[in-house]
Amino acid sequence: MKIVQIMVGQMAVYAYLVACEQTGQALVIDPAGNEERIAQEATGQGFSIVGIVNTHGHPDHTCGNARLKELTGAPILVHEKDAGPMVSREALSFAAMLGCAGTPPADRTFTHGEVLKAGQEVALQVIHTPGHTPGSVCLYTPGHVFTGDTLFVGAVGRTDLPGGSWPQMLKSIEERILTLPAETVVWPGHDYGESPQSTVGQEREHNPFLR
Repeated sequence: MKIVQIMVGQMAVYAYLVACEQTGQALVIDPAGNEERIAQEATGQGFSIVGIVNTHGHPDHTCGNARLKELTGAPILVHEKDAGPMVSREALSFAAMLGCAGTPPADRTFTHGEVLKAGQEVALQVIHTPGHTPGSVCLYTPGHVFTGDTLFVGAVGRTDLPGGSWPQMLKSIEERILTLPAETVVWPGHDYGESPQSTVGQEREHNPFLR
């Protein structure tokens, strides 16, 4: 399995290309701009994008969905609790405020515990981590967790937007992320920390929001 971390858009969002090196099939997590670059990165490495996965429905993470789907034909996947809100009138207004594009509806929704696959090597388990949004998720495969806007390097996601909940966020992190093996690499949804990635153990010990 190969992981490519790509900073995209105007809000220091990290998109991820997660690919099976045996079959060339790949998932893209949170395309948030620079869609041609993401597609070219995949093509240049011999990968074919077969799924577009959103860790949550905020427009700074979904604004590349339409264009990337147009370029690749890949379906859009999101947690069932964010599928409706991400195409609501409120979401379109929020997107316009951020200078982002809206997203088409999801082609498929998922729930906690499902496994999203690409080829023989990529199998990402959906961990529902509500708090940033009702449908926020992290995506886990042994050794790696993609945390979206739930957990950053040295920080956590905001909870002051509609649907956010600080107590729920902490519960999600403490019960579903910090319980993962300490050596698990944390791949965050934004470049907000001192490094592009961390580990569960480092965040458990040093993240000031979790003490």
